[in-house]
Amino acid sequence: MKIKDIQELFIKEGIEADPRGKDLVELDMKKRKKNYEDLSAKQKENFDIESLENPYYDSRILYAGKDPDIKTVAVGIDIETPEILLVKQLLGSGKKIDLIIAHHPEGYAYSTFSNVIYMQSDILFRQGVAINISEKLISARAKEVERSVYPQNNERVSDAAKLLDIPLMSAHTVADNHVVSFLQREIDALKPAYLGDIMDFLNKHPEYIHSSKFGQPPVILLGDKNSRCGKIFVDMTGGTEGPIESFEKLSQAGVGTIVGMHLSQKAVKEAEKHKINVILAGHISSDNLGLNLLFDKLEKKLGKLEFIEISGFRRFRR
Repeated sequence: MKIKDIQELFIKEGIEADPRGKDLVELDMKKRKKNYEDLSAKQKENFDIESLENPYYDSRILYAGKDPDIKTVAVGIDIETPEILLVKQLLGSGKKIDLIIAHHPEGYAYSTFSNVIYMQSDILFRQGVAINISEKLISARAKEVERSVYPQNNERVSDAAKLLDIPLMSAHTVADNHVVSFLQREIDALKPAYLGDIMDFLNKHPEYIHSSKFGQPPVILLGDKNSRCGKIFVDMTGGTEGPIESFEKLSQAGVGTIVGMHLSQKAVKEAEKHKINVILAGHISSDNLGLNLLFDKLEKKLGKLEFIEISGFRRFRR
């Protein structure tokens, strides 16, 4: 398989697992194409053409190199220059590695990832928040993230990959979509009455079992094991943490429990203020679950790969 084959599958499966639903993804893509058509010829010169087919700015091929056949991949949650140097060292010792796959975006995928945040408006809408409210809340948050990313030196990692001639790609929202759709579907089917039931469910999965061994188990942050769940919202995709104002709107929409990866202290206080239960499944463990579900599909459709586990990634097949 080639890098392009992997990327095309990631995008296709990312769309299939998108919690917005394919109808809203397609609506978003139509809007992008219309915006592109309305540009002048000069403006089109610097337009991100890939975004017309790929809805996920943070999931990109960052360096393709000589376009090798892919048989062995090094996968890590965070890939920066030290990890690329580690892979170079492994290559020098005789280990065959054809591609590095990062979960968290770097390079161009990081520079533009604030665009992914806008999908959260449709995710909130699916939970019962009025679209006019969710759009305004998310727009403000996306601009905040964009401002924080703008001054960063974002080409360091992709530069290192190019200089060392090691192909590199990122798979962020395409994987996060999988953990959200999987957990939401499984929890909905379980119909848990209490937070303890959700905890028992999470602790059956190898990613959370492994993370627990290293001191990062799923935790009930707000509520306790005997708290009733109410309506459950699995919130783990959309680039980064959403606006704290969304907790009030989610509470008004009837959400009783949020299952997330991580939550800032300000967000915790806001959720507590609006009496929402919160379970933190875990950040790196949930990232692993999303990647593993995506890789299961890749291996089923494109063939088996050898995985080199680095930077917190662990391969568990289902």
